Amino acid sequence: MNDQLNRRNFLKGAGVAIALPMMESWMPTAMAAGKSKTVKRFVCLSNNYGVYQKAFFPDVNQPGTDYDMPETLKALEKHRKDVTLFQNLDHGFTGGHQGVPVFLSGVRPILAHNYPEGNISLDQKLAEHHGAATRFPSMTLGVRERNLLSFTRTGVQVPSIDMRAAYRAMFFEDTADKKISQAERFKRQNSILDVVRDQAKSLSGELAKQDQQKLEEYFDSVRTLEKKIQQQEPWLERPKPKAPIPEPKPGNGTEEQLKAMIEIIALALQTDSTRAITCVSGFANGDFGLNGGYHGFSHHGERDEPVAALKKIEGFQVSMMSYLIDLLKAQEDPINGGTLFDHTSILYGCGMATGTHSTKNLPLVLAGGGYKHGEHKVYPEADGERVPAANLLLSILQNSGLEIDRFGPSTSTLRGLEWKA
Repeated sequence: MNDQLNRRNFLKGAGVAIALPMMESWMPTAMAAGKSKTVKRFVCLSNNYGVYQKAFFPDVNQPGTDYDMPETLKALEKHRKDVTLFQNLDHGFTGGHQGVPVFLSGVRPILAHNYPEGNISLDQKLAEHHGAATRFPSMTLGVRERNLLSFTRTGVQVPSIDMRAAYRAMFFEDTADKKISQAERFKRQNSILDVVRDQAKSLSGELAKQDQQKLEEYFDSVRTLEKKIQQQEPWLERPKPKAPIPEPKPGNGTEEQLKAMIEIIALALQTDSTRAITCVSGFANGDFGLNGGYHGFSHHGERDEPVAALKKIEGFQVSMMSYLIDLLKAQEDPINGGTLFDHTSILYGCGMATGTHSTKNLPLVLAGGGYKHGEHKVYPEADGERVPAANLLLSILQNSGLEIDRFGPSTSTLRGLEWKA
């Protein structure tokens, strides 16, 4: 796609470029009901191995706007005024790969009981917030890698789907038999929940005081599931949007598949199919002309060959973030006005900082969403002065319209990150 994109909906997929007008059948429910609050969206692009930090972070002595764009982030140079880079933010614990599923919550699963909302991830918190406004409260996507980022407030990990499953869920109408089956499943689930609730209530008077709280937490889980069922049921009979591009074919490599997935993400936002998306990308032997595995490369030991491989893999991931920015800048926002990019927060990063299993100084880049961008923000490095990465997550949630003052281990919103009201 050319760098110069017009303001119409222009996507390039499966080798075919198509200019897409805003179809009446695509119009989101929220638009038909009349606009009230600004509708915000969120996309997280991630991997499971961190980054090669020497090529990712700017010089720590270059805070502010006058910084040299690092090698891995070169694809973002043209969007320099629309992105913010962060340094020295993390979740404050060690644990290597255990940091990956903590990225969007800041809470380790084994410590979830210490927090009112458990280890719910940012995307699932947004899914609860948007509720039935979209067909899919969230989308959890994976390209050549499992997506380990998304957790409900009850600690259940949301499974990921690939690009074809995502495309078909968005655009393929369910058969009559499948709709009947889904309706019957909702009915069975409601019946089961009724029985469970009645049985739990009968136990209430027999429990000691310390167990009453556990029972109330159990009721919260039941109510959450009931709410999800109630939100999903009306969508059974609502038509899906028409597919604006052909179904993507499985590619032979990460490059083709991740590019197609980015285009599907853009479609999901423009059709208002969802407002919360996470996507994790990996690597397969032979991609980019490289021989080896992503995990092996990440344990590079500063050797030239694996370091060069990491730069190529991670540089491509960042170029796909840049591509998504291109697509969203080119698409008018049918609900809010302006562009989709204006009202979409795009976060690139990982819960593990490097392949050497460090979880200190997480790689984090934020774009879009109406923030005041253009800076490299450097936070204190000394222990005792470090700023929780959860403060950034809280800021994203507040920017998205949630009136909350705490998320996981956050201490406040992120100092220095501002956005337009």
